[in-house]
Amino acid sequence: MLFVYYPKCTTCQKAKKWLEENSIVFEERHIKEKNPSVEELKEWHKKSGLPLKKFFNTSGLLYKELKLKDKLPTMSEEEQYSLLASDGMLVKRPILIGDNFVLVGFKEADWKTALGIL
Repeated sequence: MLFVYYPKCTTCQKAKKWLEENSIVFEERHIKEKNPSVEELKEWHKKSGLPLKKFFNTSGLLYKELKLKDKLPTMSEEEQYSLLASDGMLVKRPILIGDNFVLVGFKEADWKTALGIL
């Protein structure tokens, strides 16, 4: 399993702690040091079943600076993928990638369900 996160993010810290407490084995990837590629984003998006907008860190400074709230609706999916791949800080985190699922953001109930934890 791949855990894509930003260490200074409190939600990411909480998710990482939760994974460790539940003895989940995972590989870590710092999202700012290694941005997701367009190919990865396309694969994750498809596997997640979520709208592409859910992959954007809408509360981030960069999102607000670039005024993406107004620009996203008129952008093509390809443009959105390229934009997300350009800077890890635009991507919502944490992301947990398993064989059959991709979880974006940390919602404990969703993570429990995906990982089969009762």
